[in-house]
Amino acid sequence: MNVIAELDKPISRELLGSAIPARLSYTGLDGGPRVIPIGFLWTGKDLVVCSTPKMAKVRALKADPRVALTIDTNGFPPRALLIRGTATLEPVDGFPDEYLTAARKLLAPEQFPAWEASVRDLYDQMVRITIRPAWARLLDFETTLPKAVEDLMRAKETRQQEPE
Repeated sequence: MNVIAELDKPISRELLGSAIPARLSYTGLDGGPRVIPIGFLWTGKDLVVCSTPKMAKVRALKADPRVALTIDTNGFPPRALLIRGTATLEPVDGFPDEYLTAARKLLAPEQFPAWEASVRDLYDQMVRITIRPAWARLLDFETTLPKAVEDLMRAKETRQQEPE
């Protein structure tokens, strides 16, 4: 599967540029699964999320950088972009520019100045988490379906075409 081609589909680009939070999945330090909603920025090559250095996800990603993300909608037909990759962590004094850019997707323009001022006052250091996609799959339930559903449909079609 060509990851770049999958992420470059119009619906994928729409989801990657949306204000919908990603659901980030990673392995906790106790070995158990974790899934959290998180704001993100798509750079055209990587997903960037930001966090404070003492957050549980930062410690866990240092131990095991494998992640999965889903960006999906609530409407019908459902649309879901599934991504797997590896996270790299980089401490940043203050906060990364990507943090502000990602927040612009979520906040109304009139809310942004006060929010930015509070962020500048609060954070002395953050961690830039860069996720490089290694696998991606768009499920739009019009042109693409989960593989098991596609297989089921093919099998049923084959049975219907068999002579009796």
